[in-house]
Amino acid sequence: MKKLNLYLLRHGKTLANEKKLYCGFTDLPLSKKGREELASLKEKISYPEAEKYFTSGALRANETIGILYENKEFEEVKGFFEYNFGDFEMKAYEDLRENKDYINWITDESLNFKCPGGESKAEYRKRIQEEFIIFIKNIKDANSALLISHGGTIGTILEEFYDNTKSFHEWQPSYGRGYKLELEILKSEFKILNVREI
Repeated sequence: MKKLNLYLLRHGKTLANEKKLYCGFTDLPLSKKGREELASLKEKISYPEAEKYFTSGALRANETIGILYENKEFEEVKGFFEYNFGDFEMKAYEDLRENKDYINWITDESLNFKCPGGESKAEYRKRIQEEFIIFIKNIKDANSALLISHGGTIGTILEEFYDNTKSFHEWQPSYGRGYKLELEILKSEFKILNVREI
């Protein structure tokens, strides 16, 4: 048995975040405001160092690591990319509220309704679950690792693997913030022992 500290951080803001648009697979850069907010957070927060650094491969995640951890080498883990909203990408609630497919998607309790051209909530959860299990296996020999990804990704990891009494929406950190996870690594499995806000 060994312990592993895993830090999960959310990328900085994009224009889509500022305009409250659905943005998952659309590969936007950080906005001017997003960059400024990260630079300000970096002065206020003692961001953790880690042995290994990772991102989801999204431009907004890669630019975030460049601001918070200048010149650190990192690997991309594309399975941690945000939800694929398909035809709803880059649209606001006001654009979609009368769309039949959108209504079906937001009211679907089975989680199996697909965004047209995108994925269902069930598919997304399964993707994040499977990717996280593989990810932990790949980093289990390290003492610490850091991943910069997305609100939905982080929220899903914590809901699925730590505490499902809080929804993934409730677990989502604000931009540039995140969590420190303390994991116990056993031979063929792992357990998240504790979660603390960064």
